Amino acid sequence: MLQGDEAAFRELIARYRSYILQTIFAIVRHQKDTEDLSQEVWTRIYFSLPRYERKGLKTWMTRIAVNRAIDFKRATSRRKEDSVAELEEALSSAGPAPPEQSVEQEIMIRETTEFVRHKLDQIPTNYQDVLLAYYIHQQSYQDIADAQGITIKTVESKLYRAKTWLRNHWKEEEFR
Repeated sequence: MLQGDEAAFRELIARYRSYILQTIFAIVRHQKDTEDLSQEVWTRIYFSLPRYERKGLKTWMTRIAVNRAIDFKRATSRRKEDSVAELEEALSSAGPAPPEQSVEQEIMIRETTEFVRHKLDQIPTNYQDVLLAYYIHQQSYQDIADAQGITIKTVESKLYRAKTWLRNHWKEEEFR
């Protein structure tokens, strides 16, 4: 297996696939992210096999999965904090209403701002980061992939799932 025996590696995946998925899911708590991370973990395991010291294979693979899941969770948490801070800054940078605005207009602006914040908080964390990066910061798929340490295919997948989530959970009438 250490010499790149593909059949042996496929057998390894077949034997430990569900275990690795459960391990990752226990940390990230999101099925789609778990599946994406699982692909990355198996890739890391494959390329790390030459350094494997033939002691506790399951423990070694678990450590790779746990470390990758924790890294992902930390990065997602930081991105969410940054995204919320950016959004709050953007919303507050509008500044106070000009004196000529009526009290009703100020209340409507405040209510709209609160409504938008509430709606954005509903978006799952794993989708917020790619939505903000792509649509707000106008980053390319490659830039997003590089920044998040994921593949371009994962970026495409996340954006597709995010748009599907928005279609399923948000109604156009709510924004009128």
